[in-house]
Amino acid sequence: MSTTAMQPQHSQAIAKYIKATSESNQQTGREYKSRLTKFEEYCNSRYNFNLDDLLVSKTFKVDVYDLLSGYVSYLITKANYANLTIKQRVVTARNFLEYYDIEISPRKFKYKVKIPKSIVNYKAPLTRDFIIKILENTPNLRLKCFLLTLASTGMRAGECCSIRLKDIDFENHKIHLRPEYTKTKKYRYVFLTNELYQFLILYLNYKYRPKQKHRVYNRNTKQFVKLEKPVIFTPQRHDTDLLFGVRFDNPRQNVKILYSHLLPMFDQTLDRLGVGYEDEHKKRRIITLHSFRRYVKTVISDLGFSDFSEFVLGHSGSTYYRGSDKEHYKLFKEKIEPSLTFLDQSYIESHHADTLSRLQIVEKQNIELQNNINRIMEMIQQNPQLAQVKPEVLTKKKLGG
Repeated sequence: MSTTAMQPQHSQAIAKYIKATSESNQQTGREYKSRLTKFEEYCNSRYNFNLDDLLVSKTFKVDVYDLLSGYVSYLITKANYANLTIKQRVVTARNFLEYYDIEISPRKFKYKVKIPKSIVNYKAPLTRDFIIKILENTPNLRLKCFLLTLASTGMRAGECCSIRLKDIDFENHKIHLRPEYTKTKKYRYVFLTNELYQFLILYLNYKYRPKQKHRVYNRNTKQFVKLEKPVIFTPQRHDTDLLFGVRFDNPRQNVKILYSHLLPMFDQTLDRLGVGYEDEHKKRRIITLHSFRRYVKTVISDLGFSDFSEFVLGHSGSTYYRGSDKEHYKLFKEKIEPSLTFLDQSYIESHHADTLSRLQIVEKQNIELQNNINRIMEMIQQNPQLAQVKPEVLTKKKLGG
């Protein structure tokens, strides 16, 4: 028997459902295919029937609540999944059955199918000091630039991996995100801090530095070959390159592979800093790449710009919140950027000096205002009838002599 014949074939029901799901999001389709494969294994092991018999030809009948309840037990005992994973897989199986017109009452489902409650672990907040510590302990320039981009913009890791050189607008200090790589499938942009702007230039100059020898992938021989002539960086030539991808053309390179390459490098940095895991299973770190996104949201919200934080992260936010690009950029540069700057000490010190100068001016104005109030109170004490006079008249009278 050939190897191809030995491979398990998915039912037509699953294939049709995955095709419909993948039309809106291919990644979701792949995830659902993995989940339903486990559901199909369970049905074959317990009932010895094919899902097509139940959903397509309808030659087999079963109590749907007993089916799903048994699936919960199967996932707990056989697969040893976490509670959240069990919930996700059962919900996927339920949606799959409802897609084929099997009615499932929410009330009956709640009482007959007991899904273990998900354990919500504490999400440790990522502080500015620890972000600086992470960046200072990241020797790899590409990973360092990647982490700084996450910490300065609040992008998702997958969105950051999808950035091409042509998506960076250095003139207007923006990064454009392609809708096919955003979670909401909508175009959006993020602003560059001055620190990130300078670091991107430094990184690109290093990435495309001229060398005497280069390795380039040969599509015909399917091997990497060395070239003696240096390849000079020009934006027109490399504008479709992924920002954080390898330097030369690689047909296997894509966003998903790039993410899987950067993640272990980030884990090594966390190991050096002694960052542990949420539980004893060591499946999820206390600090993840998504922690940078939560940090950006928290910082902007704490500054009093909650609606703007939703705009930066690409959430829908308030339906009434609107603003021009110019207004958003001004708000970002004047109010937000200092809190999203980590390594540029000269900028931080200059901004601190400017803020201190403004505070001194405000303090001087407050002292003058308090002196005027004291003078007015003295005048009223000397002549109670002046209490009926407007304060600004008293001020002019006193100051004018």
